[in-house]
Amino acid sequence: MSLIEIRKRSLSIETIYHEGGPPAATPLRLAAACAVIHNPYAGRYEPDLMPFMAELRSLGTLLATELIEVLGRDNVEVYSKAAIVGVNGELEHGAVWHEAGGWAMREVLGEPKAIVPSAKAVAATGYRLMVPLHYIHAAYVRSHYNSMEIGIQDAPRPNEILFALVMGTGGRVHARLGGLTKDKVSVHDGQR
Repeated sequence: MSLIEIRKRSLSIETIYHEGGPPAATPLRLAAACAVIHNPYAGRYEPDLMPFMAELRSLGTLLATELIEVLGRDNVEVYSKAAIVGVNGELEHGAVWHEAGGWAMREVLGEPKAIVPSAKAVAATGYRLMVPLHYIHAAYVRSHYNSMEIGIQDAPRPNEILFALVMGTGGRVHARLGGLTKDKVSVHDGQR
């Protein structure tokens, strides 16, 4: 029997043309794919979460593939992951997404080097979460530090978890604060 029971999914896309300055030659696109599932451990302590984490890889692949189809694999430059756990669950139920969601994005993107940033919370229905983003090949590319809001109005219910993956096509539209630029990444350690 599967531990993953999806109630609903959503796909949100933002297209940013400018942030008060001149319009970008190519608008920035950010997309979030979310899935709301029943929390199989809501209301009780489960010592072994590893089977849940392993099974969630398939959900991660589903969401990551959806983002790739929307943005184009070769266009993705930033990524992140998030979980909002309903109030009958615990933070660790969302932490299973670190491996499952991160693994899925790395797999569909061709093994980018940078760590996948994340955010998670235990919260009431309708909670919104700001998810940090950064460059997929080197975390220190300052122009690509950004965030996207995720959430669904009727989720997560107390016995649910909302899992999200976020990808985008570039850095901030008017980035001009110096630091490492993506064309200067040279160490290939996922950081510089």
